Amino acid sequence: MGLLSRRQRRFRRVLLAGALMCVFMLTLSVVLHEEAQVAYSWLEFRDDETPEDECQCEKVIQGDVEEIGRAKVLTITKNFKNKTHISDKSYIELTNDCEVFRTTRKYLPLPLSEEEEAFPVAYSIVVHHKVQNFERLLRSIYAPQNFYCIHVDKKAPKSFKTAIDSIVSCFDNVFIASQLEKVIYASWSRVQADINCMRDLLQISSNWKYFINLCGQDFPIKTNLEIVRALKALGGGNSLETEVMPHNKEARWKKSYRMVRDKIQKTNQDKKPPPLGIKIFSGGAYIVVSRAYVRFVLEDPKAQALISWSNDTYSPDEFLWATMQRIPEVPGYLRANSKYDITDIFTISRLIKWAGHEGALDAVYPPCQGTHVRAVCVYGAGDLQWMLEQRHLFANKFDTDFDPIAIRCLEKYLRHRALIKQH
Repeated sequence: MGLLSRRQRRFRRVLLAGALMCVFMLTLSVVLHEEAQVAYSWLEFRDDETPEDECQCEKVIQGDVEEIGRAKVLTITKNFKNKTHISDKSYIELTNDCEVFRTTRKYLPLPLSEEEEAFPVAYSIVVHHKVQNFERLLRSIYAPQNFYCIHVDKKAPKSFKTAIDSIVSCFDNVFIASQLEKVIYASWSRVQADINCMRDLLQISSNWKYFINLCGQDFPIKTNLEIVRALKALGGGNSLETEVMPHNKEARWKKSYRMVRDKIQKTNQDKKPPPLGIKIFSGGAYIVVSRAYVRFVLEDPKAQALISWSNDTYSPDEFLWATMQRIPEVPGYLRANSKYDITDIFTISRLIKWAGHEGALDAVYPPCQGTHVRAVCVYGAGDLQWMLEQRHLFANKFDTDFDPIAIRCLEKYLRHRALIKQH
C-alpha cells in the first residue's frame, strides 16, 4: 500500500507540473526522434557539479600522468572522500519527490534514437551493499525503453534495502525481483538470483531482445546505442565465456556441497554424472544472451535437468551458463569442441582485470591503477584510457568509496558521447 500511494502522489505531482512540462517534453521528443545533432545541455554532466570535478576528466581519459596523479592524491584525502559520499539516508530523502530526483540526477526521459527505442534491453542487477555504486550504475545504463530487475540480497542492511526501494519506486521500468534470495558466496543462491530476474523480465515485457546480468560494482564502458549495436551484431547469438573445464576445477561439480551456517562446505559425497550426458564447461557469472536463450533456460527440460543437478555444486555460476551454451538445442549454441572455446577476453560481456594476469607487455593486462580485492582490480582513474579501448560492454570492479573520480569521469565521457556523438 505504501508503494502504491507513493506512485499516486507522484502521478498527481506530474499532472500539476502543467503545460510548461508538457510543451518541454513534446519539444524534446520531436528533436530526439529527428535525431538532430543538438547538445541537450541540461542532460550533460557539467564540469563543476560535484567535488569529483576538481579533476579534469578529459585529461584523465587521455592518460595525462599529472592529472591522474592528482586524482590519486584526491581519492586518499579524507575531506574529499566525505564530500563525495552520498549516504543511504540522503538517497531516501532525494527520492521523496521522484520528479525532482529524476531531473536533478539527470536520468534520460526519452529514448535518444529510434534505433534504441526499437531494441529494448533487459538487465538483472544483483546488489547487496553500496547504494551510491548502484545508483550511479543505474543512471549510466538507464533508458526508458529498457527493463531493470533489481535483486536485493536478503542479508542486506535495512537502510540499504530502504534506499534501493526508494530509488526503484521512481521508475516504471525498474523493479525489485519478485523472489529474493540470501546470496551466499559460491553457492547456488547467486545463480538463483539471476534466474528469478530472468523469469520476472520475461513476464513483464515481450519486447526486450537481450538479457545482461550485472552486479552493483559494474559500470558500462559503452553507450546504450553502442550496446544496442553490439547486440544486434550478435545476430541472435550470445556472448559469454565458455571453455573446456580445467582439471583443477572439476571438484567443484564432482563433489556435493552443502550450506553450513551461511557458508558453503564440501562433503565427501560424490555427485552423479551430469544429466543426459551433458559435458561441463568452465565460464563466468556474467553473460550477454538473447531472449531465446533465457526462455530455453527457464523452459527446456534439458536445461531444467542441468539446473536441478547443479544446485549442490560449488560456484555453479562459473559453469552453468558456459555449459548451457554448448547444449545443441540452446539458441545460438557453440559446438562442444575446444576449437569453439571463448575466453573472457573475446566476449563482450565483462572486462575484469585479474591480478594474476597483470604485468608487462607480454601479460594479458597492464598493471591495475587502483587496488585489488580478492585478486580483482578495483579500477582507478589511471585505468580509464586503457579500458575505453576494449571491446567489452561493461567493466568490473568500481567503487565510489575507493575512487569516485574514475566513475565520474567515465559517466561524463559516456553521457557526452551518447548525446553528441551517437550517430
